Amino acid sequence: MGDRSPLKHQIALVGNPNSGKTSLFNHLTGLRQKTGNFPGVTVEKTSGTLILPNETVLSVLDFPGTYSLYPSSLDERVLFDVLSNPSNPEYPDLIVYIADAMRLEQHLLLLAQIRDLGIPALLALNLVDSAANSGVVYHTGRLEQALDLPVIEINGRTGAGIPVLKQFLVQYYNHPEPAGKQPAKFEPTPNMQKVCDEIKLALPHIGNDFQALIHAHHVDSLSFLSKDQKSSIRKICESHHFSSLQAQYTEIMGRYQHIDRIISLARKSLDKSQRNPLTSKIGGWVTHAIGGPILFFTMLFFVFQAVFTWSTLPMEWIEMLFQYFGNQTRYALGEGWLSSLLSDGILAGLAGVLVFIPQIAILFLLVSLLEESGYMARAVFLFDRIMHKFGLNGRSLVAMVSGTACAIPAIMSTRTITNSKERLITILVTPFISCSARLPVYAILVALVVPNQFLWGIFSYQALVFIGLYVLGALAALLAAYVLKKVLNTGEPGFLMLELPDYQVPHWRNVILTVWSKVASFVREAGKIILVISIILWFLASFGPGNSMELAEDQAQKIALNQEMDESATRNLIAASRLEVSYAGKLGKVIEPVIKPLGFDWKIGIALITSFAAREVFVGTMATIYSMGSDDNEASIRERMAEEINPQTGGKRYNLGVSLSLLLFYVFAMQCVSTLAVVKKETGSWKWPLIQLGFMTGFAYLVSLITYQSFLFFG
Repeated sequence: MGDRSPLKHQIALVGNPNSGKTSLFNHLTGLRQKTGNFPGVTVEKTSGTLILPNETVLSVLDFPGTYSLYPSSLDERVLFDVLSNPSNPEYPDLIVYIADAMRLEQHLLLLAQIRDLGIPALLALNLVDSAANSGVVYHTGRLEQALDLPVIEINGRTGAGIPVLKQFLVQYYNHPEPAGKQPAKFEPTPNMQKVCDEIKLALPHIGNDFQALIHAHHVDSLSFLSKDQKSSIRKICESHHFSSLQAQYTEIMGRYQHIDRIISLARKSLDKSQRNPLTSKIGGWVTHAIGGPILFFTMLFFVFQAVFTWSTLPMEWIEMLFQYFGNQTRYALGEGWLSSLLSDGILAGLAGVLVFIPQIAILFLLVSLLEESGYMARAVFLFDRIMHKFGLNGRSLVAMVSGTACAIPAIMSTRTITNSKERLITILVTPFISCSARLPVYAILVALVVPNQFLWGIFSYQALVFIGLYVLGALAALLAAYVLKKVLNTGEPGFLMLELPDYQVPHWRNVILTVWSKVASFVREAGKIILVISIILWFLASFGPGNSMELAEDQAQKIALNQEMDESATRNLIAASRLEVSYAGKLGKVIEPVIKPLGFDWKIGIALITSFAAREVFVGTMATIYSMGSDDNEASIRERMAEEINPQTGGKRYNLGVSLSLLLFYVFAMQCVSTLAVVKKETGSWKWPLIQLGFMTGFAYLVSLITYQSFLFFG
């Protein structure tokens, strides 16, 4: 390998989608990347550091799952862009190729292509125990001999075989010869050979036939080539009537014939008595045209039922904890601006959002179990045909399900969609899917107007309404997709190429790490935003122009004296009067005429503005505002909002009409500025995110307007 600094040792984890790369990456580096039993989880390469037992330091790259070096989607191009250019700084010394032992025939195609590029490689054969349970066992020695490279049996879920892999890496970097370097005996046709020979003469940096063939196939997308080099390759291909599609077909068919011979030499089947066919026991009704969707929606109902019912007690504990901290802060610091900032600003804002951690954790837990079990891949397959009717793709379901957590990674996961227009439509409609940031908004508003009772003693009314909100978002996404399909004229739908993994018992380590990382990310990201906004809101709500705050307080005291209010009512009136004339009140009053037809007042207006930073900030904003407008330190934000009175009607501010209007606005409105940013990144233009913002906000306003005005008319 030559003399080089330790950090320049670089290995790459490569394999087909759902082969176990990311699980192995987590074991090797200790990082907590998301894993899942369906394609599209990794959409960008991830890097980490591995320190071997002999202190050798390796940089480890985890690439998105790729089927071949003929990329058909953006995520597959990530690997191709690195391996097609030996001068790329991320070009690896060694490739650890991960293949699922259950699907070794399909998974060896990419390995054969990589071997023909001349990159040293080893095969990490994953889930050998699962393959054995299904009746398939490989003779590792025969497989090594047939492939002419090292083979190491591992289990990415349990970590079995990882020490052996590390020890091999120690030996390899001491003596790099053992890893297979010999090409996989790619045999081009005579015409392909002529093209390869002339390209090697024209471009001396190309070392073998398959590298030359890759240049011929992808000449237009190889950015590291000069214009003259590209022109030379095109002329060579034209002179020999080179057909890229025909050459791909010839190459792949030839490789599979060679792979079949290797598999027949290395594999033996067990007797039926030794098999444990878990997948076949479950049966085909999971993907049945009628039973499949019924099962899917039944599981979704169970998920949201659990989100409400299982989280009640821990949410009450968190509320009590923050109330205790707030009271202790007031007691320790006494009256003053610092006490008010900490208790009414920061603690109140954080409490308003962090109280929903139990619900978010339960949601991620149950969705992770569905992913780990292998069910989600079946759902993608099940809904592919339905999705096509709306201009989408079966993989669009992955983005939509991921969107229940966050729209940002969901939009990034669309890179697995090969049809460009289907991908664009998926990007534009995914934000309609209700994400976890909307969950606190839904929870607090649903709790205001829906009784905490059960239908037939089993089904929570609140959970049913909650499910309805998610269904509305999904229906809006499908409706928008159908409209965009007609507008964009998507033409022929793309094809879904998807492996259905075996059903398996979820690996609890992966599930727990996923839940922990998602909740920690929610707390970290939401916490930072809420902390900043809470401080700003506290300042805006505590001060006002000139002596307006003092005048408002004097006026409130006179009203309280005339109406013979008690001490508590007087303090509440003073606090509310001061808030209304504060800078925050002035800001809310500016936009109130625009949102008043929706049933919203200036307080809600402030929350609408701040929540564009992140949807969950709505609750934190309301918590801060109502803390500044009340002296009841024991009341939760839900109790304060429930007690709010509309001064014009004398009734509750958050009646059924206002609450429904606000709920629907948050169902359909654009989620946050971060979503707009990632849409711009994925589409390469501000055109589409601005269009997206316009039609989502306009649609949300229209639905809320109709809802509230209908409530006034019929109520």
